[in-house]
Amino acid sequence: MLDLISGSEGPVPPTPRCVPPPPAVSCPQVCGVALVAIGIYAHLALNQALVAGSGSAASSPVAIMVVGIIIFFVSFFGCCGAWKESYCMVTTFAVLLSIIFLVEIAAAIAGYVFKDKVRSVLEEGLWDTMSKYGEDVPLTEAVDKLQEDFHCCGSNNYTDWATLERFRANNTVPRSCCRVNTTNCNVNPTASTIYVEGCQKGIEAWMKKNILIVAAVALGIAFFEILGVIFTCCLMKGIRSGYEVM
Repeated sequence: MLDLISGSEGPVPPTPRCVPPPPAVSCPQVCGVALVAIGIYAHLALNQALVAGSGSAASSPVAIMVVGIIIFFVSFFGCCGAWKESYCMVTTFAVLLSIIFLVEIAAAIAGYVFKDKVRSVLEEGLWDTMSKYGEDVPLTEAVDKLQEDFHCCGSNNYTDWATLERFRANNTVPRSCCRVNTTNCNVNPTASTIYVEGCQKGIEAWMKKNILIVAAVALGIAFFEILGVIFTCCLMKGIRSGYEVM
């Protein structure tokens, strides 16, 4: 009777809890956006250099953007799992994030091991592009833009163009090598009329200048990924034991 008067017929069932995602679970989303931004920046900054280089080099910024997009979408498993207290979704997020981290470590080790091959690949790509100068319009425009932006001429130096018959016959170089674009600036080239340094040195100098920034950002992203895995494991333990984890 008292239960009827009070309007209750027994113990009130507990209401479902909703656990907000911890910052460490949301951080991978930020890491994913950061990787996409880095990939776009690298693609825009070295657009002409990558086109004039090798196909593998040109795909590097795209690979960075793809990894960033994957991390961004994978992080939704962690967010949704935290909100719904889904042990399965949170576990999936932790496993996928761990795999991505291991792949990034493997890529970093491979990059360090094969760093000496970067110069040879770059030089080979430049020579291959120079051999197609005037025949392939996009590549020709890429080489011209590269030489204008980096103030360079040829791969190693301006005499590289003399290895091509069309330039050796007239003792000329592309007009994009000229310091000042005048009518005959590329005829009988000298150090006073054209840039004599090769583009390979300019690209290598640019890469060395920016490698510290890339390394710092990569370390920051790796730190947040590790943090995300650790806090996700704590969240998994909390969900499994029935305690609310904030």
